[in-house]
Amino acid sequence: MNLTYNNILVAVDGSKEAEWAFKKSIEVSKRNHATLNLIHVIDTRSFATIEAYDYTIGERAEKYAKDLLEQYKKEAEAAGVKSVNVLVDYGSPKAIITKDAKSKVEADLIICGATGLNAVERFFIGSVSEHIVRSSTCDVLVVRTEKDFD
Repeated sequence: MNLTYNNILVAVDGSKEAEWAFKKSIEVSKRNHATLNLIHVIDTRSFATIEAYDYTIGERAEKYAKDLLEQYKKEAEAAGVKSVNVLVDYGSPKAIITKDAKSKVEADLIICGATGLNAVERFFIGSVSEHIVRSSTCDVLVVRTEKDFD
């Protein structure tokens, strides 16, 4: 049984919860000498609510994702992580993170924030982190923030 991780996948979306997950992923990556794979999934389902799809919305979302990931990559490298990859993908974060991205980077650990959704949203659609825990075939670390304990 291997007790170290080689390829860590951390989902970031700009939320405070994701930032805590990212910070934890730096330390876990360094301890394991693992490759850190940062992913931001642009949820294309949110575009469906806009009647006349404006292609600039997608462009802005992609620029935001690339800028966010580049900032996080620099921070991870400055903190001593030797190998950092960034991925931008489109679709449902629940499906992309546990299937496509996990396979693409051969992740043996997925790290994510607890949830950015309120209780009503969780009731109807479930949180991304909850889905990752239930459907992932590798270890999952769900990072909680101080507000989770209020």
